[in-house]
Amino acid sequence: MIKVIIERTIVDGMESTYEVEVKRTLKAVMGASGFVSGESLVDMNHPSLRTIITTWENLSCWNRWFQSDLRRDANYNLNQILEREEKVKVLMTQPLS
Repeated sequence: MIKVIIERTIVDGMESTYEVEVKRTLKAVMGASGFVSGESLVDMNHPSLRTIITTWENLSCWNRWFQSDLRRDANYNLNQILEREEKVKVLMTQPLS
């Protein structure tokens, strides 16, 4: 399993528009092969900062989704209301023992 963390900064005043658009992306990603789960978090001190954490079966599944036309199309409107390009981190789990 891998985790993908996406950090986004929304243009001030566009938070409600972001919520609509992120739901569209969520609907699309839920059908992606290898998608396990996801959550959307709001920074309590900076409501325009959002963090998305998703879990994928493996890196190949994530890469297929990340490079897909479906993701590009689902995120098109979302990207228009970001202050800057999203930051993406791909992490693998490592046993603590």
